[in-house]
Amino acid sequence: MTIAPGLLPEGLRDRLPPQAEAASRLMHRVIVAIGRHGYERVMPPLAEFEESLVGRLKSSRAQDLLRIVDPASQRMLALRPDMTAQVGRIAVTRMGHSPRPLRLAYGGQVIKLRATQLRPERELAQVGAELIGSESVAAVSEILRVALDALRAAGVKDISVDLTLPDLVETLAKGPLPIAPDRVAEVRALLDAKDAGGLVTARATEYLPFLTAAGPIDGALERLRALDETLALDSRLTAVEAIAATIEDDIALTLDPTERHGFEYQTWIGFSLFGRGPRGELLSGEIGRGGSYTIVHPDGHEEAAVGFSLYLDPLVDIGLGVEPARRVFLPLGHDAATAAALRGEGWTTIAALSENDEADRCTHILTEGQPRPL
Repeated sequence: MTIAPGLLPEGLRDRLPPQAEAASRLMHRVIVAIGRHGYERVMPPLAEFEESLVGRLKSSRAQDLLRIVDPASQRMLALRPDMTAQVGRIAVTRMGHSPRPLRLAYGGQVIKLRATQLRPERELAQVGAELIGSESVAAVSEILRVALDALRAAGVKDISVDLTLPDLVETLAKGPLPIAPDRVAEVRALLDAKDAGGLVTARATEYLPFLTAAGPIDGALERLRALDETLALDSRLTAVEAIAATIEDDIALTLDPTERHGFEYQTWIGFSLFGRGPRGELLSGEIGRGGSYTIVHPDGHEEAAVGFSLYLDPLVDIGLGVEPARRVFLPLGHDAATAAALRGEGWTTIAALSENDEADRCTHILTEGQPRPL
């Protein structure tokens, strides 16, 4: 079958001017903002051996991987759907002897096996940071501050954070609300789907009150403490309260204890990030997420970590990163030194190649040694 010229696979797209420049600009701004907090950048490869991507994070699964056979090694490779596992591999191998906590940042393209209704794109620009060696309240608070600074640097307004407790069911199932191990996944999925009827059918009605515990942080914590008669969640709720106290008042903070989708490898805390554009445009869906997790070392021992990832494509789509053009047209015979000086001042120069060239898409023209508005 002949493929039409210019046709791309489903979920992949070209970025044209000025969005391509905006994407690069946003990536730079966010990476710089993260770096100001002491996070050093690493650049892992686009593809790795499949087992490296799957086995590095505890509880991660072989899903969403686009696989290819490496002709050099005859082994299965996978294109990265997320960069967190790669940073984890670097932390425990190449940088395994570096002092902890280890602060690393990253940015690049990732590719998903399938698109979703919320994210029709399969290739995404991802940028983030990982703090390896701790999952303490202080570590989570720092990561959240870094994420908020990164979003502000990108131009996001009205930022909100939705906290969750990914291991809620596992914690309660081992204590005050016992569930057989083979039913934990079912109850967890029903809570995640907010399926009250399903919980009744599954004879897990004791978990129903947690569906109504979500909301603004203060009220949610109060409702959860009322439900936690045996104090099984006390340490987590106290930690969440301490983290919330470090977040600025202009950030809307909520807690949904039963949210699980997308937090499959997070441990005691996770968070999603939302926001608006500079003109109040609501960004569709979450623009980032993070939380605590566990990295598995080659010798089998485990190390705590916390981090976040941001997706820049929704920001580019609403116009963030686009700057007003300052493009000056250089007629034939222009002075090269003058043109170089203009570029040094931040101008973009477009030089004529023939007498028929016109100043298309330029805002100025070089006349008598000065850029004049067109």
